[in-house]
Amino acid sequence: MKFEKKSIKFLQEYLNTASPTGYEHQGQKVWMDYIRPFVDKIEVDHYGTAYGIVNPEAEFKVVIEAHADEISWYVNYITDDGLIYVIRNGGSDQTIAPSKVVNIHGEKGLIKGVFGWPAIHTRSADQNEPTPKLENIFIDCGATSKKEVEEMGIFVGCMITYPDEFFQLNDRYFVCRALDNRIGGFMIAEVARLLKENQNKLPFGLYITNSVQEEVGLYGADMIADTIKPNIAIVTDVTHDTSTPMIEKKKEGDQKCGDGPVVFFAPSIHHTIRQLIIETAREKQIPFQRAASSRVTGTDTDAFAHSNGGVPSALISLPLRYMHTTVEMVAKEDVGNVIKLIYESLLKIEPTMKLKYH
Repeated sequence: MKFEKKSIKFLQEYLNTASPTGYEHQGQKVWMDYIRPFVDKIEVDHYGTAYGIVNPEAEFKVVIEAHADEISWYVNYITDDGLIYVIRNGGSDQTIAPSKVVNIHGEKGLIKGVFGWPAIHTRSADQNEPTPKLENIFIDCGATSKKEVEEMGIFVGCMITYPDEFFQLNDRYFVCRALDNRIGGFMIAEVARLLKENQNKLPFGLYITNSVQEEVGLYGADMIADTIKPNIAIVTDVTHDTSTPMIEKKKEGDQKCGDGPVVFFAPSIHHTIRQLIIETAREKQIPFQRAASSRVTGTDTDAFAHSNGGVPSALISLPLRYMHTTVEMVAKEDVGNVIKLIYESLLKIEPTMKLKYH
């Protein structure tokens, strides 16, 4: 699938807009502005989950969903010397923090800072070599006192994000922080665009849903599932490319960037919806991979599946390298194939299809 210039422009702006958990509103504005021409109606709930609706009057409702939030840090403690200690907002990785530049979202605007770390010359070479932990990573914003930090507009509770921006690598990969999972928001937006431009008439209401607060417990999906009350949900998120070093395939499975979307098997995955997706992939010659999750998928699929007495749900994942770092990578080819697979699967859904197990 070749991406249009307007699509790449949207993706770049969307990824480069900070959207940390609990503060997703700026990214949601970018997303809503893009999908507006492709839907009949846009809604936003109290916590910021946004969704565009096609055929809002239809009784039978189908959701395609991604999550909009990215991992980040909170200012947790400011020392008398003006150094800042942090806590996680989502699954932020302390091991990549040292020497990273950060944006501190202060009350007076963005302030630059850096995660400091002692020079290699000063560190012990024995077993006492310090490793990055929440207790010892800190941010230096150039201040020399707590008073100066607060005069800059930085207080406990301010959000901290990485500024790393979107680029393409070897014309094969998209690279950026927060591909987990704003690339999902991009993909469902592209599905909405294709449906509109191809003038497809769906026999159901379609809810293109970009949820908040996934990184801290699937909370946005949990709330919006109760609001929409869908009959079917197809969720897209990222999963690990396990072909890179130091990942155990016996534990994490065998998925690889470039080999296609990943269709998941798990207790929360509905057999009928998953089978429809697999049959669609085979019919349309879309390459796909398989993965299994014990107990839970760890994605918004679980929130939808377990809502409203049980909603038939499925998960189509995108293989991603270096998750929860600032250089997350996905194959452009896979992105196109996830879009195509969701799009073609929607065209096969009928309100009369049998969803109950026999």
